[in-house]
Amino acid sequence: MGVRAHITSAGRSVRAAVRGTARITRRATHAQGAGRSGLGSLIEAQAVNSAADALVAVALVGTIFFGLDVSKARGQVALYLLVTMAPFVLVAPLIGPALDRARSARRVAMAGTMLARGLLCWGMAGAVSHGDQVTFLPAAFGVLVLSKAFGVLRSAVTPRVLPAQITLVTANARASFAGLIAASVIAPVGAGLGALIGPDWLLRIAMLVFIVGAVLGVRLPRHVDAPESAAEPDRAGGRARWRTLLRVGPAVGEAMLANAALRAFSGFLILYLAFLLRDQRFDPVSPNLALGLLAACAGAGGLVGTMIGARMKARAPQLIVFGTLAFTTVVAAVGAIFFGLWAALAVAFVGAFGQSLGKLSMDAIVQREIGEEVRSSTFAVSETLHQLVWVLGGLIGLGMSTGFDGRVAFTSVAAVLGLSLALLIVRRVRRRVPRRSPGRAADEAAQAAAKSP
Repeated sequence: MGVRAHITSAGRSVRAAVRGTARITRRATHAQGAGRSGLGSLIEAQAVNSAADALVAVALVGTIFFGLDVSKARGQVALYLLVTMAPFVLVAPLIGPALDRARSARRVAMAGTMLARGLLCWGMAGAVSHGDQVTFLPAAFGVLVLSKAFGVLRSAVTPRVLPAQITLVTANARASFAGLIAASVIAPVGAGLGALIGPDWLLRIAMLVFIVGAVLGVRLPRHVDAPESAAEPDRAGGRARWRTLLRVGPAVGEAMLANAALRAFSGFLILYLAFLLRDQRFDPVSPNLALGLLAACAGAGGLVGTMIGARMKARAPQLIVFGTLAFTTVVAAVGAIFFGLWAALAVAFVGAFGQSLGKLSMDAIVQREIGEEVRSSTFAVSETLHQLVWVLGGLIGLGMSTGFDGRVAFTSVAAVLGLSLALLIVRRVRRRVPRRSPGRAADEAAQAAAKSP
């Protein structure tokens, strides 16, 4: 079978997968007025974006845990964790403010992030064919940065297409769920195609999917763009923007800190359990089967968290964030008491569940509390913070996997989560209870005495 036949077959497979994904997602995306408001179109763009990202990930996937000696794998994983921070060097200080300034052309900006990634995929395909690392590495870095930029933009524009019948948590969850479905459908198809036609042609197919996403981005409703008259002039430049970000308000600050704890816990769990399950045998389950169960539980936890968020009708995302952190803390403590393979898998499920639901609620708080003039910058800073703590948690997990028993490790992280929750609760109580000076208290007592008969 020739290359052209393989390409034709690959194109048909991808087209069938895309059509099937579109039918599944459209039913959810256009419900409850989302089709009329433009939210459905935004969610479909998110689905195509996730599908293309999945193809890129499959094309570039490398074996980190499998096929390596455990001691060597730890060093490579630690290096990988640090490399994942590289795109965020640009996202927070540069990409976020640039997107804020371009809020009157958000449709073009969203389409641009997809079109640029398509061109970079074409360049990576040629680099893979010729073994050109000089071209490949910067192009891969650019794809990562632009993927984060699209996510920031999607979060920033969601309030502008929100129908009255849907809460922000539900809207964010629907977008995330559509992305998960699209990636879950496309990833195995991409893996099969990669084995047939090679990663270079898979990257070229990803380019075509990105171009479809760019068209969807341009076709979003016009009210996605904020009119110039609604934008406040940035008279003080970047310094004013950063001063505004430092005053995001207590609600946003608490949500970010709670999610930072959940993200760090997620990073810790993934790396700690991945190596623990390779080092420590849980009979009769083999290490590879245990790792597969870990991946399945973490994926299922994230999916369930997204599904629950999509069905939630509550309009108090702050309570969801605190409740999620409390639930995760309790499960981690129980997992420490009854530590074993199934307890570890249960904690992995809840950790992914908490990260997913907490992130959806935090995004809703930012969308509700932060004005459009700095909303993209706020999301960029939030993404950078949470990636930083995820990497930190992962590095701690790597370190503890070398000699710490599961009960000790889970007890430690449960204590840290509990302390974080307690500090947030104390901070919230202090904010809600106004402090009164002694003089003011005396005046109020005197006034009360004067009114009494």
